[in-house]
Amino acid sequence: QVQLVESGGGLVQPGGSLRLSCAASVSISSIYAMGWYRQAPGKQRELVAQILSGGRTNYADSVKGRFTISRDNAKNTVYLQMNSLKPEDTAVYYCKANHGTYLREYWGQGTQVTVSS
Repeated sequence: QVQLVESGGGLVQPGGSLRLSCAASVSISSIYAMGWYRQAPGKQRELVAQILSGGRTNYADSVKGRFTISRDNAKNTVYLQMNSLKPEDTAVYYCKANHGTYLREYWGQGTQVTVSS
């Protein structure tokens, strides 16, 4: 079992920055993949950024150059640094981990990000 707890969401003006954190209950060095997803009202959940155990990262085209995913193995925490935020980034952001023999999915509870003036 993996428990994930997100934090860091909030209200920010367009052009501003936020950093989301996802704390895991197990050593993240043992987790195959960790990612950030988001879901806006009326839309499907979508991948924002992903980091694999070997360090490779993937980003949605819409956030490339603005968002950065990183991890701190000592703190068992994955971060999402979000810069140059736009109103269309408004969504609930979820952390996901793929862990174990069958790469089972584990999800956090989500954190709201609202970009508005």
